[in-house]
Amino acid sequence: MVRKKGSLILCGGFLFVAWNALLLLYLWGRPLSGRLGEGGGAEPVGKEEWGVGRGKGGQVNLAGEVIRLAEEVEVQLETQKKLLKQIEGHRAVWARQRDVGKRDTEDKKDIKHEMVQQEQKHPPPVRDGVEVREQAEAKETQKPALTAVSDSKVEQQHATDTKEEEEAKTDKSSTSSPEVVIPILVIACDRVTVKRSLDKLIQYRPSPELHPIIVSQDCGHADTARVIRSYGDQLTHISQPDLSDIRVRPEHRKFQGYYKIARHYRWALNQVFNTFSHSSVVIVEDDLEVAPDFFEYFRALYPILRSDPSLWCISAWNDNGRDALVDPARAELLYRTDFFPGLGWMLLKDMWDELEPKWPSAFWDDWMRQPEQRKDRSCVRPEISRTITFGRKGVSLGQFFDQYLRYIKLNTEFVPFTKLDLSYLLKDQYGVKFILQVYSAPLVKIEDLQQGGSLKGPGPFRVQYSSRDSFKVFARNLGVMDDLKSGVPRTGYRGVVSFLYRGRRVFLAPPEGWTHYDVSWS
Repeated sequence: MVRKKGSLILCGGFLFVAWNALLLLYLWGRPLSGRLGEGGGAEPVGKEEWGVGRGKGGQVNLAGEVIRLAEEVEVQLETQKKLLKQIEGHRAVWARQRDVGKRDTEDKKDIKHEMVQQEQKHPPPVRDGVEVREQAEAKETQKPALTAVSDSKVEQQHATDTKEEEEAKTDKSSTSSPEVVIPILVIACDRVTVKRSLDKLIQYRPSPELHPIIVSQDCGHADTARVIRSYGDQLTHISQPDLSDIRVRPEHRKFQGYYKIARHYRWALNQVFNTFSHSSVVIVEDDLEVAPDFFEYFRALYPILRSDPSLWCISAWNDNGRDALVDPARAELLYRTDFFPGLGWMLLKDMWDELEPKWPSAFWDDWMRQPEQRKDRSCVRPEISRTITFGRKGVSLGQFFDQYLRYIKLNTEFVPFTKLDLSYLLKDQYGVKFILQVYSAPLVKIEDLQQGGSLKGPGPFRVQYSSRDSFKVFARNLGVMDDLKSGVPRTGYRGVVSFLYRGRRVFLAPPEGWTHYDVSWS
Protein backbone atom coordinates (compact mmCIF):
# COMPACT_ATOMS: atom_id res chain seq x y z
CA MET A 1 0.00 0.00 0.00
CA VAL A 2 2.83 2.39 0.89
CA ARG A 3 4.67 1.64 -2.38
CA LYS A 4 1.49 2.29 -4.41
CA LYS A 5 1.04 5.70 -2.79
CA GLY A 6 4.68 6.58 -3.47
CA SER A 7 4.32 5.70 -7.19
CA LEU A 8 1.21 7.88 -7.53
CA ILE A 9 2.99 10.86 -6.00
CA LEU A 10 6.02 10.49 -8.31
CA CYS A 11 3.73 10.29 -11.33
CA GLY A 12 1.92 13.42 -10.19
CA GLY A 13 5.20 15.30 -9.84
CA PHE A 14 6.33 14.22 -13.32
CA LEU A 15 3.04 15.31 -14.91
CA PHE A 16 3.29 18.67 -13.12
CA VAL A 17 6.75 19.41 -14.58
CA ALA A 18 5.77 18.21 -18.07
CA TRP A 19 2.57 20.27 -18.05
CA ASN A 20 4.41 23.47 -17.10
CA ALA A 21 7.02 22.93 -19.82
CA LEU A 22 4.38 22.37 -22.52
CA LEU A 23 2.36 25.35 -21.32
CA LEU A 24 5.29 27.75 -21.52
CA LEU A 25 6.24 26.50 -25.01
CA TYR A 26 2.67 26.90 -26.15
CA LEU A 27 2.24 30.41 -24.79
CA TRP A 28 5.49 31.70 -26.17
CA GLY A 29 5.26 29.97 -29.56
CA ARG A 30 1.63 30.47 -30.67
CA PRO A 31 0.79 33.24 -33.27
CA LEU A 32 -1.23 36.34 -32.45
CA SER A 33 -5.01 35.98 -32.78
CA GLY A 34 -6.52 37.65 -35.90
CA ARG A 35 -5.68 38.14 -39.61
CA LEU A 36 -2.37 38.83 -41.28
CA GLY A 37 -2.13 42.49 -42.13
CA GLU A 38 -0.41 44.18 -44.91
CA GLY A 39 2.59 44.75 -42.83
CA GLY A 40 2.93 40.98 -42.29
CA GLY A 41 1.96 41.22 -38.64
CA ALA A 42 -0.95 39.75 -36.81
CA GLU A 43 -4.12 41.72 -36.75
CA PRO A 44 -6.20 41.52 -33.64
CA VAL A 45 -9.88 40.72 -33.85
CA GLY A 46 -10.83 43.72 -31.85
CA LYS A 47 -10.30 45.73 -28.76
CA GLU A 48 -12.61 43.39 -26.78
CA GLU A 49 -10.08 40.54 -27.02
CA TRP A 50 -6.84 42.38 -26.63
CA GLY A 51 -7.77 45.31 -24.57
CA VAL A 52 -5.54 47.41 -26.86
CA GLY A 53 -5.54 48.62 -30.45
CA ARG A 54 -3.06 49.17 -33.05
CA GLY A 55 -0.53 51.85 -32.72
CA LYS A 56 0.26 54.48 -35.19
CA GLY A 57 0.89 53.11 -38.64
CA GLY A 58 -1.10 49.90 -37.83
CA GLN A 59 1.62 48.31 -35.75
CA VAL A 60 0.74 45.83 -33.04
CA ASN A 61 1.02 47.04 -29.39
CA LEU A 62 3.85 44.75 -28.21
CA ALA A 63 3.71 46.01 -24.62
CA GLY A 64 0.08 44.96 -24.35
CA GLU A 65 0.86 41.55 -25.74
CA VAL A 66 3.62 41.00 -23.17
CA ILE A 67 1.33 42.06 -20.34
CA ARG A 68 -1.34 39.65 -21.55
CA LEU A 69 1.09 36.74 -21.68
CA ALA A 70 2.43 37.58 -18.23
CA GLU A 71 -1.07 37.58 -16.76
CA GLU A 72 -1.86 34.18 -18.27
CA VAL A 73 1.41 32.74 -16.97
CA GLU A 74 0.67 34.14 -13.50
CA VAL A 75 -2.75 32.49 -13.48
CA GLN A 76 -1.26 29.15 -14.53
CA LEU A 77 1.53 29.44 -11.96
CA GLU A 78 -1.00 30.12 -9.20
CA THR A 79 -2.93 27.00 -10.21
CA GLN A 80 0.23 24.90 -10.22
CA LYS A 81 1.25 26.34 -6.83
CA LYS A 82 -1.97 24.97 -5.36
CA LEU A 83 -1.25 21.58 -6.91
CA LEU A 84 2.24 21.63 -5.40
CA LYS A 85 0.80 22.33 -1.94
CA GLN A 86 -1.56 19.37 -2.32
CA ILE A 87 1.32 17.12 -3.36
CA GLU A 88 3.42 18.27 -0.41
CA GLY A 89 0.52 17.58 1.94
CA HIS A 90 0.19 14.05 0.58
CA ARG A 91 3.93 13.56 0.89
CA ALA A 92 3.83 14.52 4.61
CA VAL A 93 0.98 12.07 5.22
CA TRP A 94 2.85 9.33 3.37
CA ALA A 95 6.07 9.98 5.34
CA ARG A 96 4.22 9.88 8.67
CA GLN A 97 2.43 6.66 7.77
CA ARG A 98 5.73 5.14 6.61
CA ASP A 99 7.33 5.98 9.99
CA VAL A 100 4.35 4.57 11.89
CA GLY A 101 4.44 1.38 9.86
CA LYS A 102 8.18 1.02 10.49
CA ARG A 103 7.75 1.52 14.24
CA ASP A 104 4.81 -0.91 14.20
CA THR A 105 7.03 -3.57 12.63
CA GLU A 106 9.90 -2.92 15.02
CA ASP A 107 7.62 -3.01 18.08
CA LYS A 108 6.10 -6.29 16.98
CA LYS A 109 9.58 -7.74 16.47
CA ASP A 110 10.65 -6.53 19.94
CA ILE A 111 7.56 -8.02 21.60
CA LYS A 112 8.01 -11.31 19.75
CA HIS A 113 11.69 -11.39 20.79
CA GLU A 114 10.78 -10.73 24.45
CA MET A 115 8.14 -13.48 24.37
CA VAL A 116 10.63 -15.95 22.89
CA GLN A 117 13.14 -15.09 25.60
CA GLN A 118 10.45 -15.43 28.27
CA GLU A 119 9.39 -18.81 26.93
CA GLN A 120 13.00 -20.02 26.81
CA LYS A 121 13.60 -18.81 30.37
CA HIS A 122 10.37 -20.22 31.77
CA PRO A 123 9.18 -23.06 29.57
CA PRO A 124 5.63 -24.32 29.96
CA PRO A 125 5.15 -27.05 32.59
CA VAL A 126 5.38 -30.67 31.54
CA ARG A 127 2.55 -33.00 32.41
CA ASP A 128 2.82 -36.68 31.56
CA GLY A 129 5.72 -35.93 29.20
CA VAL A 130 3.74 -33.40 27.04
CA GLU A 131 4.44 -29.70 27.16
CA VAL A 132 1.39 -27.65 28.01
CA ARG A 133 1.50 -24.73 25.57
CA GLU A 134 -2.20 -23.95 25.16
CA GLN A 135 -2.14 -21.19 27.76
CA ALA A 136 0.89 -19.48 26.19
CA GLU A 137 -0.68 -19.66 22.72
CA ALA A 138 -4.02 -18.39 23.99
CA LYS A 139 -2.30 -15.43 25.62
CA GLU A 140 -0.52 -14.61 22.33
CA THR A 141 -3.76 -14.60 20.35
CA GLN A 142 -5.53 -12.46 22.93
CA LYS A 143 -2.81 -9.79 22.98
CA PRO A 144 -4.09 -6.47 21.45
CA ALA A 145 -2.75 -5.78 17.97
CA LEU A 146 -0.66 -2.68 17.34
CA THR A 147 -2.45 -0.29 14.96
CA ALA A 148 -0.62 2.21 12.80
CA VAL A 149 -2.93 5.15 13.41
CA SER A 150 -0.63 7.64 15.10
CA ASP A 151 2.66 7.74 16.99
CA SER A 152 0.91 8.24 20.33
CA LYS A 153 -1.42 5.27 19.85
CA VAL A 154 1.44 2.99 18.83
CA GLU A 155 3.52 4.01 21.83
CA GLN A 156 0.53 3.64 24.17
CA GLN A 157 -0.23 0.15 22.87
CA HIS A 158 3.42 -0.88 23.13
CA ALA A 159 3.57 0.39 26.72
CA THR A 160 0.39 -1.55 27.57
CA ASP A 161 1.76 -4.80 26.10
CA THR A 162 5.09 -4.34 27.89
CA LYS A 163 3.32 -3.72 31.21
CA GLU A 164 1.20 -6.85 30.75
CA GLU A 165 4.30 -8.95 30.04
CA GLU A 166 6.09 -7.56 33.12
CA GLU A 167 3.05 -8.24 35.32
CA ALA A 168 2.77 -11.76 33.95
CA LYS A 169 6.47 -12.31 34.60
CA THR A 170 6.13 -10.99 38.18
CA ASP A 171 3.03 -13.08 38.81
CA LYS A 172 4.69 -16.24 37.54
CA SER A 173 7.75 -15.54 39.63
CA SER A 174 5.64 -15.12 42.79
CA THR A 175 3.83 -18.39 42.28
CA SER A 176 6.58 -20.72 41.11
CA SER A 177 9.71 -18.85 42.29
CA PRO A 178 11.90 -20.18 39.42
CA GLU A 179 15.04 -18.24 40.36
CA VAL A 180 14.84 -17.70 44.11
CA VAL A 181 17.83 -19.04 46.06
CA ILE A 182 16.85 -21.12 49.10
CA PRO A 183 19.95 -22.23 51.03
CA ILE A 184 20.04 -25.22 53.37
CA LEU A 185 21.61 -24.58 56.78
CA VAL A 186 22.87 -27.74 58.47
CA ILE A 187 23.41 -27.33 62.23
CA ALA A 188 26.26 -29.68 63.19
CA CYS A 189 28.32 -30.45 66.28
CA ASP A 190 30.09 -33.70 67.04
CA ARG A 191 28.23 -36.31 64.97
CA VAL A 192 30.34 -37.88 62.23
CA THR A 193 27.04 -39.37 61.04
CA VAL A 194 26.36 -35.95 59.56
CA LYS A 195 27.58 -37.71 56.42
CA ARG A 196 24.23 -39.53 56.17
CA SER A 197 22.39 -36.24 56.19
CA LEU A 198 24.75 -34.53 53.73
CA ASP A 199 24.74 -37.45 51.30
CA LYS A 200 20.94 -37.30 50.94
CA LEU A 201 20.89 -33.53 50.63
CA ILE A 202 23.44 -33.61 47.82
CA GLN A 203 21.77 -36.59 46.15
CA TYR A 204 18.34 -34.95 45.98
CA ARG A 205 19.46 -31.36 45.46
CA PRO A 206 18.22 -30.19 42.02
CA SER A 207 20.63 -27.25 41.74
CA PRO A 208 23.73 -26.24 43.75
CA GLU A 209 23.19 -22.64 42.66
CA LEU A 210 19.57 -22.45 43.84
CA HIS A 211 20.16 -24.53 46.98
CA PRO A 212 23.64 -23.90 48.40
CA ILE A 213 24.39 -26.00 51.49
CA ILE A 214 25.95 -24.22 54.47
CA VAL A 215 27.16 -26.45 57.31
CA SER A 216 27.62 -24.54 60.56
CA GLN A 217 29.63 -26.52 63.12
CA ASP A 218 29.76 -25.97 66.85
CA CYS A 219 31.78 -28.00 69.40
CA GLY A 220 35.05 -27.97 67.41
CA HIS A 221 34.94 -31.75 66.93
CA ALA A 222 37.86 -32.59 64.63
CA ASP A 223 36.52 -35.86 63.17
CA THR A 224 33.19 -34.23 62.30
CA ALA A 225 35.05 -31.30 60.73
CA ARG A 226 37.04 -33.69 58.51
CA VAL A 227 33.84 -35.35 57.31
CA ILE A 228 32.34 -31.98 56.42
CA ARG A 229 35.48 -30.76 54.64
CA SER A 230 35.62 -33.95 52.59
CA TYR A 231 32.73 -32.64 50.47
CA GLY A 232 34.93 -29.85 49.11
CA ASP A 233 33.12 -27.17 47.10
CA GLN A 234 29.80 -29.03 47.23
CA LEU A 235 29.06 -27.09 50.42
CA THR A 236 30.28 -24.23 52.58
CA HIS A 237 31.72 -25.08 56.01
CA ILE A 238 31.60 -22.42 58.72
CA SER A 239 32.55 -22.79 62.40
CA GLN A 240 30.99 -21.17 65.45
CA PRO A 241 33.91 -19.20 66.96
CA ASP A 242 32.71 -19.11 70.58
CA LEU A 243 33.11 -22.58 72.15
CA SER A 244 33.21 -21.43 75.76
CA ASP A 245 30.86 -22.63 78.47
CA ILE A 246 27.91 -20.40 79.25
CA ARG A 247 27.29 -19.19 82.77
CA VAL A 248 23.91 -20.48 83.92
CA ARG A 249 21.99 -20.82 87.13
CA PRO A 250 23.09 -23.80 89.28
CA GLU A 251 19.85 -25.66 88.63
CA HIS A 252 20.41 -25.31 84.87
CA ARG A 253 23.95 -26.73 84.73
CA LYS A 254 22.57 -29.96 83.32
CA PHE A 255 21.03 -27.93 80.49
CA GLN A 256 24.36 -26.41 79.37
CA GLY A 257 23.91 -28.11 75.99
CA TYR A 258 20.59 -26.34 75.35
CA TYR A 259 22.24 -22.98 76.00
CA LYS A 260 25.01 -23.73 73.52
CA ILE A 261 22.51 -24.86 70.88
CA ALA A 262 20.55 -21.60 71.21
CA ARG A 263 23.78 -19.60 70.93
CA HIS A 264 24.83 -21.58 67.88
CA TYR A 265 21.46 -21.12 66.15
CA ARG A 266 21.62 -17.38 66.65
CA TRP A 267 25.15 -17.11 65.28
CA ALA A 268 24.47 -19.41 62.30
CA LEU A 269 21.26 -17.66 61.27
CA ASN A 270 22.98 -14.30 61.45
CA GLN A 271 25.65 -15.69 59.13
CA VAL A 272 23.05 -16.86 56.60
CA PHE A 273 21.00 -13.66 56.59
CA ASN A 274 23.58 -10.96 57.32
CA THR A 275 26.92 -12.33 56.08
CA PHE A 276 25.70 -14.38 53.09
CA SER A 277 22.73 -12.02 52.51
CA HIS A 278 20.10 -14.67 51.82
CA SER A 279 16.40 -13.86 52.15
CA SER A 280 15.27 -17.32 53.28
CA VAL A 281 16.70 -20.54 54.68
CA VAL A 282 15.73 -24.14 55.38
CA ILE A 283 17.21 -25.36 58.66
CA VAL A 284 18.05 -29.00 59.30
CA GLU A 285 20.17 -30.64 61.95
CA ASP A 286 22.96 -33.15 61.51
CA ASP A 287 20.75 -36.11 62.48
CA LEU A 288 18.02 -35.60 59.84
CA GLU A 289 17.57 -37.55 56.62
CA VAL A 290 15.49 -35.91 53.91
CA ALA A 291 12.93 -37.29 51.43
CA PRO A 292 13.38 -37.30 47.62
CA ASP A 293 10.95 -34.37 47.21
CA PHE A 294 12.38 -32.36 50.12
CA PHE A 295 13.59 -29.52 47.87
CA GLU A 296 10.46 -29.61 45.72
CA TYR A 297 8.33 -29.27 48.86
CA PHE A 298 10.04 -26.13 50.14
CA ARG A 299 10.38 -24.57 46.70
CA ALA A 300 6.62 -24.85 46.11
CA LEU A 301 5.70 -23.50 49.53
CA TYR A 302 8.09 -20.55 49.48
CA PRO A 303 5.61 -18.22 47.67
CA ILE A 304 2.81 -19.31 50.05
CA LEU A 305 4.96 -18.33 53.03
CA ARG A 306 5.85 -15.06 51.34
CA SER A 307 2.28 -14.09 50.52
CA ASP A 308 0.41 -15.07 53.71
CA PRO A 309 1.31 -13.03 56.83
CA SER A 310 -0.62 -15.50 59.00
CA LEU A 311 2.12 -18.08 58.28
CA TRP A 312 5.54 -17.88 59.88
CA CYS A 313 7.20 -21.16 58.91
CA ILE A 314 7.06 -24.19 56.63
CA SER A 315 7.97 -27.50 58.25
CA ALA A 316 8.80 -30.87 56.73
CA TRP A 317 7.81 -32.67 59.93
CA ASN A 318 4.62 -34.33 61.18
CA ASP A 319 4.80 -34.99 64.94
CA ASN A 320 2.11 -37.65 64.53
CA GLY A 321 3.63 -39.04 61.35
CA ARG A 322 3.91 -42.66 62.44
CA ASP A 323 3.15 -45.22 59.75
CA ALA A 324 -0.23 -46.22 61.19
CA LEU A 325 -1.38 -42.62 61.71
CA VAL A 326 -0.90 -41.25 58.18
CA ASP A 327 -2.60 -41.97 54.86
CA PRO A 328 0.01 -43.53 52.51
CA ALA A 329 -2.22 -42.72 49.51
CA ARG A 330 -2.19 -38.96 50.28
CA ALA A 331 1.47 -38.02 50.09
CA GLU A 332 0.47 -34.65 48.59
CA LEU A 333 -1.78 -33.67 51.52
CA LEU A 334 -0.68 -30.61 53.51
CA TYR A 335 -2.07 -28.88 56.62
CA ARG A 336 -1.84 -25.69 58.58
CA THR A 337 -0.81 -26.15 62.21
CA ASP A 338 -0.58 -23.83 65.21
CA PHE A 339 2.18 -25.98 66.71
CA PHE A 340 5.76 -25.13 65.69
CA PRO A 341 7.11 -28.49 64.42
CA GLY A 342 10.77 -27.72 63.61
CA LEU A 343 12.91 -30.64 62.35
CA GLY A 344 13.46 -29.26 58.86
CA TRP A 345 11.80 -25.85 58.56
CA MET A 346 11.88 -22.72 56.44
CA LEU A 347 12.37 -19.23 57.86
CA LEU A 348 12.33 -15.85 56.09
CA LYS A 349 14.72 -13.01 56.86
CA ASP A 350 11.85 -10.69 57.81
CA MET A 351 10.81 -13.14 60.51
CA TRP A 352 14.40 -13.52 61.73
CA ASP A 353 14.65 -9.74 62.02
CA GLU A 354 11.67 -9.93 64.37
CA LEU A 355 12.94 -12.88 66.43
CA GLU A 356 16.69 -12.22 66.66
CA PRO A 357 16.64 -9.25 69.08
CA LYS A 358 14.77 -11.33 71.68
CA TRP A 359 16.29 -14.74 70.87
CA PRO A 360 16.36 -16.88 74.03
CA SER A 361 19.49 -18.13 75.79
CA ALA A 362 18.14 -21.73 75.83
CA PHE A 363 15.23 -23.97 74.78
CA TRP A 364 14.69 -21.99 71.61
CA ASP A 365 12.11 -24.39 70.13
CA ASP A 366 9.76 -24.23 73.13
CA TRP A 367 10.30 -20.47 73.17
CA MET A 368 9.08 -20.35 69.56
CA ARG A 369 5.86 -22.07 70.71
CA GLN A 370 4.98 -19.35 73.21
CA PRO A 371 2.08 -17.06 72.22
CA GLU A 372 4.32 -13.98 72.49
CA GLN A 373 6.37 -15.27 69.55
CA ARG A 374 3.73 -17.17 67.62
CA LYS A 375 1.22 -14.30 67.64
CA ASP A 376 -1.56 -16.57 66.36
CA ARG A 377 0.49 -17.44 63.28
CA SER A 378 0.65 -20.93 61.83
CA CYS A 379 3.05 -23.23 59.99
CA VAL A 380 2.47 -25.65 57.13
CA ARG A 381 3.21 -29.33 57.73
CA PRO A 382 2.76 -32.46 55.58
CA GLU A 383 0.64 -35.56 56.05
CA ILE A 384 3.79 -37.66 55.54
CA SER A 385 7.07 -36.26 56.87
CA ARG A 386 9.82 -35.12 54.49
CA THR A 387 12.45 -35.67 57.21
CA ILE A 388 13.21 -38.35 59.78
CA THR A 389 15.65 -38.22 62.67
CA PHE A 390 18.24 -40.93 63.25
CA GLY A 391 19.94 -39.23 66.19
CA ARG A 392 18.84 -40.94 69.36
CA LYS A 393 21.87 -39.66 71.24
CA GLY A 394 21.91 -35.95 71.96
CA VAL A 395 21.24 -33.27 74.54
CA SER A 396 17.62 -34.47 74.89
CA LEU A 397 18.92 -37.93 75.92
CA GLY A 398 16.56 -39.66 73.50
CA GLN A 399 13.36 -38.01 74.77
CA PHE A 400 10.43 -39.21 72.62
CA PHE A 401 12.80 -41.04 70.30
CA ASP A 402 12.09 -44.61 71.38
CA GLN A 403 8.36 -44.01 71.83
CA TYR A 404 7.59 -41.82 68.80
CA LEU A 405 10.41 -40.49 66.64
CA ARG A 406 11.92 -43.76 65.51
CA TYR A 407 8.55 -44.76 64.00
CA ILE A 408 8.01 -41.62 61.89
CA LYS A 409 7.37 -42.54 58.25
CA LEU A 410 9.59 -40.84 55.65
CA ASN A 411 7.94 -40.07 52.33
CA THR A 412 9.38 -42.03 49.38
CA GLU A 413 7.03 -40.89 46.60
CA PHE A 414 8.10 -37.77 44.70
CA VAL A 415 5.24 -35.28 44.67
CA PRO A 416 5.52 -32.46 42.06
CA PHE A 417 4.39 -29.77 44.47
CA THR A 418 5.51 -26.90 42.22
CA LYS A 419 2.90 -28.01 39.66
CA LEU A 420 0.07 -28.22 42.22
CA ASP A 421 -2.33 -25.48 43.26
CA LEU A 422 -1.49 -24.89 46.93
CA SER A 423 -3.66 -21.81 47.40
CA TYR A 424 -6.00 -23.86 49.60
CA LEU A 425 -3.40 -23.40 52.37
CA LEU A 426 -3.99 -19.64 52.51
CA LYS A 427 -5.79 -18.70 55.71
CA ASP A 428 -8.95 -17.28 54.11
CA GLN A 429 -9.53 -20.47 52.15
CA TYR A 430 -8.24 -23.06 54.59
CA GLY A 431 -9.93 -22.06 57.85
CA VAL A 432 -13.56 -22.13 56.70
CA LYS A 433 -13.26 -25.42 54.78
CA PHE A 434 -11.30 -27.17 57.51
CA ILE A 435 -13.69 -26.22 60.31
CA LEU A 436 -16.69 -27.18 58.17
CA GLN A 437 -15.14 -30.57 57.47
CA VAL A 438 -14.33 -31.17 61.15
CA TYR A 439 -17.66 -30.22 62.66
CA SER A 440 -19.77 -31.82 59.96
CA ALA A 441 -18.10 -35.17 60.77
CA PRO A 442 -20.19 -37.52 62.96
CA LEU A 443 -19.40 -37.25 66.68
CA VAL A 444 -18.44 -40.68 68.04
CA LYS A 445 -17.11 -42.12 71.28
CA ILE A 446 -13.58 -43.44 71.52
CA GLU A 447 -15.00 -46.90 72.25
CA ASP A 448 -16.77 -46.85 68.86
CA LEU A 449 -13.43 -46.27 67.16
CA GLN A 450 -11.65 -48.94 69.14
CA GLN A 451 -14.32 -51.56 68.50
CA GLY A 452 -15.12 -50.32 65.01
CA GLY A 453 -18.06 -52.60 64.41
CA SER A 454 -20.75 -49.93 64.48
CA LEU A 455 -18.91 -47.46 62.24
CA LYS A 456 -19.37 -47.50 58.49
CA GLY A 457 -16.95 -46.11 55.95
CA PRO A 458 -13.48 -44.52 56.19
CA GLY A 459 -14.66 -41.40 58.02
CA PRO A 460 -13.94 -38.76 58.93
CA PHE A 461 -15.20 -39.14 62.51
CA ARG A 462 -14.90 -36.67 65.35
CA VAL A 463 -13.89 -37.38 68.96
CA GLN A 464 -14.47 -34.44 71.27
CA TYR A 465 -12.34 -33.43 74.25
CA SER A 466 -13.24 -30.67 76.69
CA SER A 467 -10.29 -30.41 79.08
CA ARG A 468 -6.56 -30.92 79.29
CA ASP A 469 -7.01 -34.29 81.00
CA SER A 470 -9.58 -35.58 78.52
CA PHE A 471 -7.30 -34.61 75.65
CA LYS A 472 -4.39 -36.53 77.16
CA VAL A 473 -6.50 -39.62 77.82
CA PHE A 474 -7.93 -39.70 74.30
CA ALA A 475 -4.56 -38.96 72.69
CA ARG A 476 -2.84 -41.81 74.52
CA ASN A 477 -5.59 -44.27 73.66
CA LEU A 478 -5.57 -43.29 70.01
CA GLY A 479 -1.76 -43.39 69.73
CA VAL A 480 -1.00 -39.70 69.09
CA MET A 481 1.35 -37.49 71.10
CA ASP A 482 -0.37 -36.16 74.21
CA ASP A 483 1.89 -33.28 75.27
CA LEU A 484 0.93 -29.62 74.86
CA LYS A 485 3.16 -26.55 74.58
CA SER A 486 1.56 -23.27 75.70
CA GLY A 487 -1.75 -25.13 75.46
CA VAL A 488 -1.25 -26.16 71.80
CA PRO A 489 -1.33 -29.90 70.98
CA ARG A 490 1.22 -31.24 68.50
CA THR A 491 -0.03 -30.83 64.90
CA GLY A 492 -3.12 -29.01 66.22
CA TYR A 493 -4.94 -26.35 64.22
CA ARG A 494 -7.61 -24.44 66.13
CA GLY A 495 -7.31 -27.20 68.71
CA VAL A 496 -8.01 -30.00 66.16
CA VAL A 497 -5.59 -32.91 65.69
CA SER A 498 -6.07 -34.88 62.46
CA PHE A 499 -4.78 -38.45 61.96
CA LEU A 500 -5.74 -41.96 60.88
CA TYR A 501 -6.87 -44.59 63.36
CA ARG A 502 -7.21 -48.13 62.01
CA GLY A 503 -7.63 -46.78 58.51
CA ARG A 504 -10.26 -44.16 59.38
CA ARG A 505 -9.77 -40.39 59.41
CA VAL A 506 -10.27 -39.01 62.93
CA PHE A 507 -10.47 -35.46 64.23
CA LEU A 508 -9.63 -35.10 67.92
CA ALA A 509 -11.32 -31.76 68.44
CA PRO A 510 -12.54 -29.31 71.10
CA PRO A 511 -16.25 -28.36 71.23
CA GLU A 512 -17.60 -26.33 68.33
CA GLY A 513 -17.07 -22.61 68.82
CA TRP A 514 -13.46 -22.91 70.02
CA THR A 515 -11.83 -19.47 70.30
CA HIS A 516 -8.32 -19.75 71.82
CA TYR A 517 -5.72 -21.97 73.48
CA ASP A 518 -5.43 -22.12 77.26
CA VAL A 519 -1.75 -21.74 78.22
CA SER A 520 -2.49 -23.28 81.62
CA TRP A 521 -2.93 -26.64 79.88
CA SER A 522 0.85 -26.93 79.37
